[in-house]
Amino acid sequence: MCAECHSTDLQKNYDSKSATFQTTWSEIDVSCEACHGPASNHLNWAKTSVGREPANADRLKGFDFLLDERNDVSWLMDDKSVTAQRSHKRETEKEIEVCAQCHSRRSSITDNYHPGKPFADHYMPRLLDENMYFSDGQIQDEVYVYGSFLQSKMYHKGVTCSDCHKPHSLELRQQGNGVCLQCHAAEKFDSKKHHFHKAESKGALCAECHMPTRNYMVVDPRHDHSIRIPRPDLSVSLGTPNACNQCHEDKDVTWAATQVKKWYDKPGSGFQRYGHALDASRRDKTSAGKMLVEQINRIETPNIARATAIGALPPYLDQSTIKVIQKGLKDENTLVRLASISAVEEAPQAMRAQLVFPLIDDPVRSVRIEAARVLAAIPVGQLQGELREKYDRAMKDYVNSQMVNAERPEAQLNLGNYYAKKGNGEKAETAYKTAIKLEEMFVPAYINLADLYREQNNDTAAEQILSKAIKVQPESADAHYALGLLMIRQQHTDKAVHFLHRASGFDSNNAHYVYVYAVALNSTGKKDLAIDVLQDANVRFPEDTNILEALIAFHRDAGNDF
Repeated sequence: MCAECHSTDLQKNYDSKSATFQTTWSEIDVSCEACHGPASNHLNWAKTSVGREPANADRLKGFDFLLDERNDVSWLMDDKSVTAQRSHKRETEKEIEVCAQCHSRRSSITDNYHPGKPFADHYMPRLLDENMYFSDGQIQDEVYVYGSFLQSKMYHKGVTCSDCHKPHSLELRQQGNGVCLQCHAAEKFDSKKHHFHKAESKGALCAECHMPTRNYMVVDPRHDHSIRIPRPDLSVSLGTPNACNQCHEDKDVTWAATQVKKWYDKPGSGFQRYGHALDASRRDKTSAGKMLVEQINRIETPNIARATAIGALPPYLDQSTIKVIQKGLKDENTLVRLASISAVEEAPQAMRAQLVFPLIDDPVRSVRIEAARVLAAIPVGQLQGELREKYDRAMKDYVNSQMVNAERPEAQLNLGNYYAKKGNGEKAETAYKTAIKLEEMFVPAYINLADLYREQNNDTAAEQILSKAIKVQPESADAHYALGLLMIRQQHTDKAVHFLHRASGFDSNNAHYVYVYAVALNSTGKKDLAIDVLQDANVRFPEDTNILEALIAFHRDAGNDF
């Protein structure tokens, strides 16, 4: 996994049948060709061009493409502004996408990427997913740079990676604040009136406040490239980190928020304003749907945040949100289209087919294969001719995209899910078992295999596989929950309550597990205990309507006044 970015022209050559690699590479380093592509024609160009007049007329100099987005570009600042503007609009994403091949959290969907090809034709990027990013978009897990940079105002103003970085020396174009002062007036921003810290102190460094670091692998600090205004007020309301308290560890977030308010009177909210909406969706708040729609429709919301908000809409589907998703399916941004497809995955088949089928022939591969995944369970009926060819091609592309990572259990799980939806139980079973063979402790494969057995009316096999899952992962909430549901189907209520209780204990943040456990208790006559469980859950999950409605019903049935 690491070698793909730390070497050049890596070919895994994994053989699924023998579970062996015959891996090759050109160089164990990031060489010129890693970013510029094959260079043999460039060498030929050089031999025929250097020292000759006129030079070879090949504008590309023997390459398939040129990283020329900064050619003839300048950043201009007039007398009235304190921040420079690009002399002309950035027209392409070439440079940023070449960097993104390694500087992003993503999955490979082909094994033949060459620099200069569209990023989303070869990779499936992660959005601002929970546990990857904090709710306001700050980096949390090791997500590298691409996802955070797409959130930045700089990106939207036309900044590219090489405006700040020297790609060949791995150094910044200027040291310290100098890299920022290329575009931001020193008298305004490199001033105590702006940062309120002693000159040349840590607090006077632009990056310390606007690009705080987070450590990975213990010793590797990474700068957050969303380049945001510090928001300790969001730390108070959302629990997100902030640059102020990263330095002032002896102070609390309320102190930091108060200090910022004291300094700036009316602190700016910054470019990234979607924290409350994403947080509401993560907390299952009833207001989340409306808040997400507002951010999706807000022009200034970065596309990666709009896509994330669309992906969070399914629990709040209604007429207004469906319209937003319909619009998203036609959006010019790839991430927004991808998220919109995923958002209708659980919609009725007829609606899903109507909305998603047009994207089976999308110009971007990642969109096509996501459409194929979501449409996999829908019968194609009498589909013929060119439409059937497009459908079959997209389905084949999806399978191939998973085979790129066939050595990973996650890819085998995806294949199993795909074949299960297509009604091919034999291939689905093989894929799930392959996932388990690759990684014995990969619980999702056990659970999905058990569900496949359930659909085949083979509860005995399902129980055996779930029991094995618990044996290898004794504290897996998901495995206990699945086995609890199976016990309910078999009418072994006492066993069901046991497993559901353990599931709700192992994952105490899962409101649904607590709810199902309480319902099981009530059904076995343990009504008082069920009410106690729900009352505690209602305190912890006040926005969960299922818990509240069950609590009211149980009190009513028990004849309690409340």
